Amino acid sequence: MSVGDSTNHELVDLLYRDHRAWLFGWLRKSVQCPQRAEDLSQDTFVRLLGRPDLHTPREPRALLTTIARGLLIDHFRRSALERSYLDELTLLPEELHPSPEEQALALDALRQVDRLLGQLSSKARAAFLYNRLDGLGHAEIAERLGVSVSRVRQYLAQGLRQCYIALYGEPR
Repeated sequence: MSVGDSTNHELVDLLYRDHRAWLFGWLRKSVQCPQRAEDLSQDTFVRLLGRPDLHTPREPRALLTTIARGLLIDHFRRSALERSYLDELTLLPEELHPSPEEQALALDALRQVDRLLGQLSSKARAAFLYNRLDGLGHAEIAERLGVSVSRVRQYLAQGLRQCYIALYGEPR
């Protein structure tokens, strides 16, 4: 462990002791589940531990809130994605339902694709989803987004690249 790592650990330890209870309470109001709030609280401090250049914040609660808010957004997005998938399964006849293992694998793949698509701009993500999920053509997407057809092509290429990365990893 380097001196910087030691300093980070000490700072995170101090922040944890001073603000963990407050952060837990703040998260508890947002998720209505003490176990989920505790997980998100712990994840917030783990994120801090992973920062290579952590300095004593002037406003520790603002820093913790910013990190926790990002984790909350990820949590709610994953939950909505999972609900959508499970809702779609209910529309299938029982004999076509995937096994619990296949469902877990599909949900994991959906989360990974969602995470990668989340790295796109909002318009690129919308264009990709309009095309792939709603079956809209380039011109229709361009009209909805208020951009050119060539821009839609660029957005779709960005989305396909992210899917490629999800399947095969970063191109070499």
